[in-house]
Amino acid sequence: MKLMLGGIAGISLLVGGIGIMNIMLVSVTERTKEIGIRKAIGASRQSILLQFLLEAVIVSISGCLIGVVFSWLAIQVIGIIMSSSLTLSMNWAVVGIAIAFSCVIGVLFGLYPAAKAANKKPIDALRYEG
Repeated sequence: MKLMLGGIAGISLLVGGIGIMNIMLVSVTERTKEIGIRKAIGASRQSILLQFLLEAVIVSISGCLIGVVFSWLAIQVIGIIMSSSLTLSMNWAVVGIAIAFSCVIGVLFGLYPAAKAANKKPIDALRYEG
């Protein structure tokens, strides 16, 4: 049972990571002119990389926190419905581990779009018509 649940969780993380990567790739494409302007006025490759990487991590952590809140609400509702026969609680260490995994997923799957944004040439980015 543990292996099956671990496999399902792994597939969910992979799918979520691919979703984050796609969102960030669209963001990079839509903001090509902004990237070109920032590079033209002297932004370094590292600052652009860090900006898009932080955005990916924020998207990932936001999804994690929404999941934690919904889980907590579900525990509260189930606790009210089954008041005397079942006691439920949320393990905060597991929440911390979930947030850490969320950060790792954000970094891993945000790295490619961030690198793509950071490697754009300013003249090509300014010339982009999209």
